[in-house]
Amino acid sequence: MLVPVSYNIRNLVVRRTTTLMTALGVGLTVSVLVGIGTLVEGLRTSLEVGGDPLNLIVMRQGSTAELVSVVSKEDFEQLKFAPGIATNGGEPLISHEVLTVVNLPLRTDPESVSNITLRGLSPVGTRMRPGVRLTEGRWFETGRREVTVGKAVNAKRAGTSVGDMLYFGRGDWEVVGVFETDQGAFNSEIWADGNLAAADLGRGSMRSSILVRAQDEVAAKALTSLVADDQRLTLEAERESEYYAKQMVSAGPVQGLGALIAVIMAVGSCFAAMNTMFAAVANRAREVGILRLLGFSRVSILTSFMLESLLLSLVGGLLGCLMVAPLHGFEGRIGNFTTFAETSFQFQLTPQYVVGGMVFAAVMGVVGGFIPSWLAARKSVLGSLGAV
Repeated sequence: MLVPVSYNIRNLVVRRTTTLMTALGVGLTVSVLVGIGTLVEGLRTSLEVGGDPLNLIVMRQGSTAELVSVVSKEDFEQLKFAPGIATNGGEPLISHEVLTVVNLPLRTDPESVSNITLRGLSPVGTRMRPGVRLTEGRWFETGRREVTVGKAVNAKRAGTSVGDMLYFGRGDWEVVGVFETDQGAFNSEIWADGNLAAADLGRGSMRSSILVRAQDEVAAKALTSLVADDQRLTLEAERESEYYAKQMVSAGPVQGLGALIAVIMAVGSCFAAMNTMFAAVANRAREVGILRLLGFSRVSILTSFMLESLLLSLVGGLLGCLMVAPLHGFEGRIGNFTTFAETSFQFQLTPQYVVGGMVFAAVMGVVGGFIPSWLAARKSVLGSLGAV
């Protein structure tokens, strides 16, 4: 015969102060773990949305990022009419692009400066990214010193409103529009005419990469092999989606540090739950004896106290998830170790992380409550009834 669950709930309510303090400790631990998870999920979503599986990024062999790659005009012309490249009105969807970083201050703190990615691209380059849409102003025009900025750049960085002038390269560039993608990495970029940007940066005919749109999945594989096998080219092709997925390395240190902090806090929370249950066992020694007289077995007592510890931790887990809930949709920024520029993202609290947080809380409750529950179950009837 098991002890009624209502008995455990009443005990938690009666000891509401101790219950709340212990649950808060568990909640803080869960909030750290789930909070780091929402950051990683937001960054993952941002980078994955930034890449199309039919788009290929062609870079110099061995390059880890477009910023450190060099692709010549000759290589671009040689690849331009390769079989398998998609077309739009007879024009091949291939863009010769140049990347660099520019330093821009925050709107709220002019002293806080970060690297922002500047991408110079071919006229067809904007059409090769169908998820990108204009939200304000217009697109930059070919042959003019104009830029269109991503939503995240426009929101955070000074001098990026429509009509403002940005200085980089050899002079001023006018901001003529703002674009956005669905949580994509392109929100953190500034786009301009590739030829003018390359000339301003002293690149001549050299660019950073080539973006190629394949006709279909088979063509994408064929183009990847063609680039790798052509001995005249010292280039390699990679799916755009895979390229951005690799940039998740930026979240690695944050995720590792967060997990370490959560584990350390979890040990403390286990001890807090253990102390709470030890106090409960000591204060309810006579109750244990009465339960035994009523016919409840040692296993029932053990199960009852374990359940109480589990309920206590689950309350803490729920508090932790509620603490993190306001972060959902909040915009954050992180330095990208691959591109050496800032990447913006939105925190994403998913059901998987909520479930994971509750499971983590349950584990803390089981670990912290086992020893006190085991001691309560071992008490003899006479010893319990004789306790003061």
